Amino acid sequence: MKNSKYVFLSFSIVLILSCNSNQNKRTEQGIVEREDNDLQPENIQKHTDWSYTGETGPEHWAELEENSVCSGNFQSPVNIVKYKTDTSLKPIDFYYAKETILHDVVNNGHTIQYDFEAGDYLVFKNQNFHLKQFHFHEPAEHTIDGVRFPLAIHLVHQNNNGNFLVIEILVKEGKASKTFDFLESFLPIAKGETKLVNEAFDMNLNLPQNKAYYTYVGSLTTPPCTEGVRWIIFKESISISLEQVELLKYLMPINNYREEQPHHGRAILQTAF
Repeated sequence: MKNSKYVFLSFSIVLILSCNSNQNKRTEQGIVEREDNDLQPENIQKHTDWSYTGETGPEHWAELEENSVCSGNFQSPVNIVKYKTDTSLKPIDFYYAKETILHDVVNNGHTIQYDFEAGDYLVFKNQNFHLKQFHFHEPAEHTIDGVRFPLAIHLVHQNNNGNFLVIEILVKEGKASKTFDFLESFLPIAKGETKLVNEAFDMNLNLPQNKAYYTYVGSLTTPPCTEGVRWIIFKESISISLEQVELLKYLMPINNYREEQPHHGRAILQTAF
């Protein structure tokens, strides 16, 4: 782990989802966007034959699964650099309720993942995307002008057509978070174990105060690396304590992140607000 470049903490999301349908549509920049519901976040544990090192590491992901597109041209993560300001980008409307139930926590061998019951959603470009789960990456997967945060949270959303929108919240070392105290009260959790949470959780408490963001279209950052994923990376980070970071780090694989992928001419945009 290259601590010299970490601002600190970045939760990143490990999504491992089945892919069966080829009904696609074209978005801006010619990127394929899914129109089916076959890619379900709850299927994350079905793909276990990959890792972050060795013969099953990122260099071999494209070989491990028949339907994988891990060698595609529109992959994630990327280095957020040479971005353009788009004045048409609006603030995201979040409809996260205090009473939404956090159903369970899973250690799937790749990350620590918290699953939600239905309820929370956001609106981006007049589309509703429903919050399914969030998970962590240590260090962060996206870099900002070459700087990698040591931890990130990935908030995985999906619309009714099966298309993904993932928010990445970058995390730095600082004050302890009461929200994380609650989340970590269900830890430690052994690899392959699922613990029932079944308690209300206000996801708003994990969002930065300033919600300016970068955005582009890429892919899931784990096999099958499905493309057509809308990424939102908040510019402002949040803080948790070193002890809180270390507990997550202890429970997850070392360096559970994918290296940056080529841009291939994709536009990376930032908000003007």
